[in-house]
Amino acid sequence: VALVEFGDYHPLKPIMVTDTKTRRGARKGSTSSSSSSSSSAPVDPLSSMLDGTDPLSMFAAASASETPAMSHSKVVGPDFEHWLSKRGEILARFTTTEKLSIQCFFASVSGKALSPGSSAVSEKVRTRLEELDDLEEGSQRELLNLSQQDYANRIEELNQSLKEAWASDQKVKALKIVIQCSKLLSDTSVIQFYPSKFVLITDILDTFGRLVYDRIWTMCSDPRPLPVYSILTFLSETCLNWFFKIASIRELLPRLYPSSSSRNVELGIQETLPRLTAMIRGIGDPLVAAYARAYLCRVGMEVAPHLKDSLNRNFFDLLSTFKQISAESVQNQLVLQRVEVPEYLTLYSPAINWILQCIAYRAPEPLLTEMMERCKTLGNNALLLNSVMRAFRPEFVAVRATDFISMIKECDESGFPKHLLFGSLGRSLACADPPESERLTILNEAWKVITKVRSPQDYVNCAEIWVEFTCRHFTKREVNTVLADIIKHMTPDRAFEDAYPQLQSVIRKILTYFHDFSLLFSMERFLPFLDMFQKDSVRVEVCKSIMEVFIKHQVELTRDPVILNAMLHICKTMHDSVNALTLEDEKRSLALLIIGFIRMVSFGRDFEQQLSFCVEARATFCNLEPVLVQLIHTVNQLAMETLRVVRGSHSRKTAAFVRACAAYSFITIPSLSSIFSRLSLYLLSGQVALANQCLSQSDAFLQAAVSILPEVPRSISIEGKLRSSESFLLDFINNFLATLLVVPDHPEHGVLYLVRGLLNMVQDYTWEDNSDAKVRVYISALPLLAAMSQETYLYSIPKVDSNETLYGGDPKFLSEINKLCETLIGQILDHLKALGRDEVRTETTHCDQHGSVFLSWCFHICNIVEKSCEAFAVKNFYSAKERRRVMGHSVGLSCLSVCLSLCLSVCLSVC
Repeated sequence: VALVEFGDYHPLKPIMVTDTKTRRGARKGSTSSSSSSSSSAPVDPLSSMLDGTDPLSMFAAASASETPAMSHSKVVGPDFEHWLSKRGEILARFTTTEKLSIQCFFASVSGKALSPGSSAVSEKVRTRLEELDDLEEGSQRELLNLSQQDYANRIEELNQSLKEAWASDQKVKALKIVIQCSKLLSDTSVIQFYPSKFVLITDILDTFGRLVYDRIWTMCSDPRPLPVYSILTFLSETCLNWFFKIASIRELLPRLYPSSSSRNVELGIQETLPRLTAMIRGIGDPLVAAYARAYLCRVGMEVAPHLKDSLNRNFFDLLSTFKQISAESVQNQLVLQRVEVPEYLTLYSPAINWILQCIAYRAPEPLLTEMMERCKTLGNNALLLNSVMRAFRPEFVAVRATDFISMIKECDESGFPKHLLFGSLGRSLACADPPESERLTILNEAWKVITKVRSPQDYVNCAEIWVEFTCRHFTKREVNTVLADIIKHMTPDRAFEDAYPQLQSVIRKILTYFHDFSLLFSMERFLPFLDMFQKDSVRVEVCKSIMEVFIKHQVELTRDPVILNAMLHICKTMHDSVNALTLEDEKRSLALLIIGFIRMVSFGRDFEQQLSFCVEARATFCNLEPVLVQLIHTVNQLAMETLRVVRGSHSRKTAAFVRACAAYSFITIPSLSSIFSRLSLYLLSGQVALANQCLSQSDAFLQAAVSILPEVPRSISIEGKLRSSESFLLDFINNFLATLLVVPDHPEHGVLYLVRGLLNMVQDYTWEDNSDAKVRVYISALPLLAAMSQETYLYSIPKVDSNETLYGGDPKFLSEINKLCETLIGQILDHLKALGRDEVRTETTHCDQHGSVFLSWCFHICNIVEKSCEAFAVKNFYSAKERRRVMGHSVGLSCLSVCLSLCLSVCLSVC
């Protein structure tokens, strides 16, 4: 019996062995059992581990003692920024164009059978240990020349293979996949990609830890949540199995990471975290060790955020490894891969930032003071100082801003660029306010360093951060100075073309703090700053953001020429971006922004200037139809405001002005493509002109509306579906008829020329088959004619003489009304008779018995009206004495016409 040599030590091997060749022979398929040179029974490796003490008993005891304390603060609060939020940023930031390699695991099926005479449990343990210890030849294959995307795809395939192996109860295969992935974390051949590689591979480790933990929980007989020590009592054999499977792995990283994987640590949290922290000290590469500590801290925050000792130990160990960065082995590696020291140091940032974030979570303010002292002890290590400023609460950093600036000045420029340190300080100052007396000094000291940065990309990355601090605490003078410096640095060689995101961020931050646009546009460098956005899509996005802020925060109407000129320029930029390929939603969005600006423009009582602005806007925004519609509404509103100011009595000057407004609308409306927009605007503009006593202009609007009625399509598209246009057309005609009551006839066009023209267009219009819309128009015209035959109209427009005044109840006028009524009623009766004769109609309309009775009653009323009309419409003239009697008959006829129209409307609705 001989002692085991240190180099042959294995955690699962006994302290004393009998024959080291026996086990190897058995693994090659030999069926003969080796004879032991000792008379005593072989030592059980599982029972001899940890000096014969059952490790699970120790874990259970520790868990029992700590469980009550853990129940209060086992979970971090919502104010903690989780690792998942940093994952995407790391993958996007740390990329490479170099080719990568990966060793993939390919499972091979070995036909090993259990010997009948052996114990099932011991053979199962031995077989699994042999599988772990022996990666068979051909089970690994190295894939070379992979791109970054190919590498990520391979890692995802391994993740899926792990899940499939676990689901098919191939636990050893799953563990082998985890081992191979852990080994990849020791490869720093493409060092720039290491942070992203760490993120991808730890996703697999998280999956493994979750699968193991879920399996242990599901094997618990009690479905209720139990403390950790109870689970360990029930499942000691399973826990032993997994602990020692992982402990059997000889290499450090493949043993460390599966042991650290999320929920496995919780099974023995009090003892496991210090043990794993000590294991990391055996990693030689400082970068690999830093990320291993970050992973352990991440797991510690998930399962036991209250245990701060482990976090502190990891951080202190990390500080002690900083001197390894300047070691010859690391420097040779950087030379070989052509990586500069500043770039190499940035690779540590995600790991150090995370460790410090975990330590600083809800930490008291004195801890920051301690960290600053440690930085000074290490000679103001720039990498550590940068992480400290990013990890601790901004309020703590802002109070010590001048101290941090002094430390930054003493840092070595060659190791870690100072502008990155000022960038981290600026992020904290953007969230918290430093003492007021120190703000100007802080800005001056920071900008002295920022303005000396030669690289335009590095410069704009840092300047963009400090713009918010400047806008937050200073006036337009300082902001204008900052903008001028940015323009100076970004204009040479068109460097701004590679920094559009940062420049957009500058604009957003300025708009966040400056809502007074007269102040904003008075900055000399603001508009030249906008000129740097040369790319069309980016320029339009910037203009849209400015317009959105203007509409949201501009409460009062404005006539400031500085604002108007600048906003017209911005709106014109948006308008000019519209082309044949622009989507309708985009056009609608741009139009709404421009309309919002137009509504905020007011020149007060200077109506002529307001009209001139609308004329200029019409020429500028001619490609956006909603904007033209808004301009027409604005001009009509301007005309009505003029009428209100003069109190209904126009002078020669105001009368000429409102006629100019009518001319503006009359010229603009035909440029609209929507037929319904033209109809409604013609009618509205005609009503406005009539209210302002512009009779000829009103006639022109109404005649134009009647002339385009034949262009109305039979169907229109609403939300992508074709709908009948009859309902819209009927609504317009009803409004048009209501307006005609107060419109006086033109002396050169005859009596009721607009009514006749409208009815003729309705007669000639091509309606849908089996539609009664035309008859409904005739029915709607009867109340209008009845109202026109009255001695006094129901409503009128001040200072506009309607037909009641022009004709004064002239019998010829009444005779024309009667003839028109007779014609309309005849058309209606013919339609109703056709409905009555058509037997097929009764099947489609589903009229019930009551509907038939009502229809017969309407026919009876129609016959009476027809006879009354024939008796009344005699071809003679009336003397002056008979005028009053005729007027009495006309009133009776009007009431009868109204009654008839109501009856017919109900009849058509029933049918």
